[in-house]
Amino acid sequence: MERGRVTMDRNADAPWSKFDPEVYVDNNYRTPLEVDLLIVRLLRDYFSSCFTGAVPHAARGVDVGAGANLYPALSMLPWCEKILLLEYAQPNVEYLEKQISSGGLDTAWDAFWDVLREAPAYRGTDPGSRVGEVVRVERANLFDLDGQRRWDIGTMFFVADSMSECPEEFRRGVRCFMNALNEGAPFAVAFMKESVGYRVGGHRYPAYRVNEDRARESLEPFSSELEIHDLHHVVRPGHEGILLALGRRNAEIAVP
Repeated sequence: MERGRVTMDRNADAPWSKFDPEVYVDNNYRTPLEVDLLIVRLLRDYFSSCFTGAVPHAARGVDVGAGANLYPALSMLPWCEKILLLEYAQPNVEYLEKQISSGGLDTAWDAFWDVLREAPAYRGTDPGSRVGEVVRVERANLFDLDGQRRWDIGTMFFVADSMSECPEEFRRGVRCFMNALNEGAPFAVAFMKESVGYRVGGHRYPAYRVNEDRARESLEPFSSELEIHDLHHVVRPGHEGILLALGRRNAEIAVP
């Protein structure tokens, strides 16, 4: 344990009410990182392949633990008639609500949309107006999702691994997300690889150390197909890269 560090083993111990989304966006997205642009390309290509021949705007999407990151929702935009951003931290909820308001989408997200619209499905869509039409924000705890299988496509970025140091809470977080997806739903899940925690502004937040084996072990029981990209990009001290898992939900339902 770090000297003077306050133990935050569980999700409930972290200072979520003090999370600063503006600082987070400035640190991570204002100037696009190479790894995020790579992730967006992978999302774009995978979702495009999953929805080939599908009716546009027919799916219901969810981004669980959206935080202050809009690019997962943008990646689902061509396929969805509705997208729900689920977020627990109140400052992040307020940030997201501002983003989906008329004229509220920050120019920080333009670079990510530029990558997305390189694929045909994204062209001809104005993300600013479309986000306002289909995206909604709800304050909710990931753990409250157990058994609510109602979405046709879903994303969860840096959530199950970045909210707790407990392996049980990590596995429960993945299970809750996967159990919220319909059979056959494409999904994308991202983890910080071997993260020991992170800081936003003056506050430290917990993490569970995920490697590729742990990621695969947590997701395979729910997946009819699964590919894990081990992206060797380090974006801050205290982690060893980023893992991006892409797949489809199988028919299994795991109990809490």
